[in-house]
Amino acid sequence: MDTDLSPNYYRDVSVEQAVNDSRASIEYIRGIDPEGAIVRPIVTPRFAPSCSTSCLSSLGRLASETDSFVQTHISENTSEIELVQSLFPDSKSYADVYDTTGLLTPKTILAHAVHLKDHEIKLIKERGAKISHCPASNTALTSGCAPIRSLLSAGLTIGLGTDVSGGFSSSILEECRQAIWVSRFLAMSGSDSAKLSTEEVLYLATRGGAAVVGLSDKIGGFDVGFEFDAQMIRLGKVKGEGEKDGVFVAGPVDIFGSESTDERVQKWVYAGDDRNTVAVWVRGRLVHSTGRYVK
Repeated sequence: MDTDLSPNYYRDVSVEQAVNDSRASIEYIRGIDPEGAIVRPIVTPRFAPSCSTSCLSSLGRLASETDSFVQTHISENTSEIELVQSLFPDSKSYADVYDTTGLLTPKTILAHAVHLKDHEIKLIKERGAKISHCPASNTALTSGCAPIRSLLSAGLTIGLGTDVSGGFSSSILEECRQAIWVSRFLAMSGSDSAKLSTEEVLYLATRGGAAVVGLSDKIGGFDVGFEFDAQMIRLGKVKGEGEKDGVFVAGPVDIFGSESTDERVQKWVYAGDDRNTVAVWVRGRLVHSTGRYVK
């Protein structure tokens, strides 16, 4: 980042130093994890207004030379879009700024995408770039409601993100709820088809997210051969008449016994939190346990 729209403590001394430091970071990370099994570097222009054309182009070349992912923001709010147009008057659109500087690739993750134009959607799809939907941040900043149903129908790959500096939680489960609410805000504006179901937001949180970060063949589901990344959820059973003890687990979700599996999942999505998570596995290794589960 090299423009005066970034705070001094964020701003790079020069484009050359920014690229050199970024390259050194990429090489260091890959020296530790050459295959990117656990950690992968990602080139991060904060967003177009924080970088000059020269900076964006240099970072685009760096990403290409090092075969790195790219993450940045796009079309989060209307004033931002107007600012981008004024700073890059020769560009056709916000998406075009990234495209002409080599930053719009199949390894690009674009956060927000609230106000994309039809030609931008087409361009993003053609380039194979992905979208990170950050509903809590968009609502907190009153940026708008990303039309996720329309973007999915257009063929874009979408996952959930937090953008926690603009939002209020790092929980993807919370983002599931927020994604549902945002889709309903759109529905209340006259587009009932905009509503996302519980199943759809869980897809965005799992397989969708995996596809966005280029790991759809390894994580995001329970397919044979996938890495075992999983959490065990336990819900509280309300003590029934004649029962001496319930099986209550500290947490906000109670089960009465008559709920179907789908209803239990929906209860957890709408009202659950970390207190319902009794075990977590990453790549098959147990990394968290409350002791309240059967091995």
